[in-house]
Amino acid sequence: MTAPGVEDLLRGLTPQVLGVLVRRHGQFEGCEDAVQEAVLAAAVQWPAEGVPDNPRGWLVTVASRRLIDQIRSDHARRERESATAFETGPEEVPGTDDTLVLLFLCCHPTLTPASATALTLRAVGGLTTAEIARAFLVPEATMAARISRAKQRIKAAGSSFSLPAGPEREERLGIVLHVLYLIFNEGYTASSGGELDRVDLAREAIRLTRLVHAQLPADGEVAGLLALMLLTHARREARSTAAGDLVPLDEQDRARWDRALIDEGTGLAKASLAGPALGPYQLQAAIAATHADAATAAATDWRQVHALYLILERIAPNPMVTLNRAIALAETEGPRAGLALLSTLDGDERMAGHHRLLSVRAHLLEQAGDPAGAYELYRRAAKSTASLAEQRYLESRASRVRPG
Repeated sequence: MTAPGVEDLLRGLTPQVLGVLVRRHGQFEGCEDAVQEAVLAAAVQWPAEGVPDNPRGWLVTVASRRLIDQIRSDHARRERESATAFETGPEEVPGTDDTLVLLFLCCHPTLTPASATALTLRAVGGLTTAEIARAFLVPEATMAARISRAKQRIKAAGSSFSLPAGPEREERLGIVLHVLYLIFNEGYTASSGGELDRVDLAREAIRLTRLVHAQLPADGEVAGLLALMLLTHARREARSTAAGDLVPLDEQDRARWDRALIDEGTGLAKASLAGPALGPYQLQAAIAATHADAATAAATDWRQVHALYLILERIAPNPMVTLNRAIALAETEGPRAGLALLSTLDGDERMAGHHRLLSVRAHLLEQAGDPAGAYELYRRAAKSTASLAEQRYLESRASRVRPG
């Protein structure tokens, strides 16, 4: 198997192996270090010597022996056991996949969303601390400290390695889905830096959400989140020009959308809506499916989009939902109606100076025939985002409506 193939295999096996060790030995941090050492050994050995018949068992064997070495702190024994780890066959490992349990552990309620996101990418996603630091544009030492504090919080909370039950499970699942949603959003539209997106993060979020869906296939919100990711990711190739400039939804070449992802996402979205409950991810997936169903931007069923946003606003009030509903309302009742709805967000501290509110208001002012007002808001929006791709786009919109 080639090195890229080995890398993909190891990324999928890492959380499974870590789950086995944490279940057996506890000591999340020590187990994670041992698994990373085993993965590194496999990354060096497997491309040259071939993947063993039972790669998961091989990794569990090597990681377990490395963990024993750490606990015993016996150099002579460490050398002897490390040498035999590659000579003995893999030990018996349970056939169950503990990835979901590991996700629940990494998304512990005592952690902040930022800490849970970093720990999930490290322990479940298999990304290195350096990769995670680059994704969020912080120094590696800062990210390492954040991940270390997250592990210490989990240890201090005395969490057991098992799926919570009843209401606690539902609460924790909500946190897991939120963390995966955050990872995907950062991958789809990077919050800062020169690139519009981080495709590696978006793909990782999809991969992890597929794992959760495989474990909980009947959960409507899990299916809804996966559908939302697939339908959104399907537009990635059409979202930017060859130069990296942003292309808005209504100007995208829909022939470049990934139809396979759209078909899969649409099927999941429809299936998720058939359940007894209705959650925010299911509704967002239904909105994305409505956009995907339109052959052209002009053919979009904006009344249906607006109706779905109305329901979403009722069950999960959020200023971003109101902002998006204003866009849909403007498409059905005109820009002035959209602007009136946007004015209800002016007192919301979460939206004060947010580039999305500024840019949408600028767009609606442009449509309403106020180029001077649109120009000023496009310029303010460009200064309010840390994304260079969004800055260039907003500056180009400002130049287009600049008075005189």
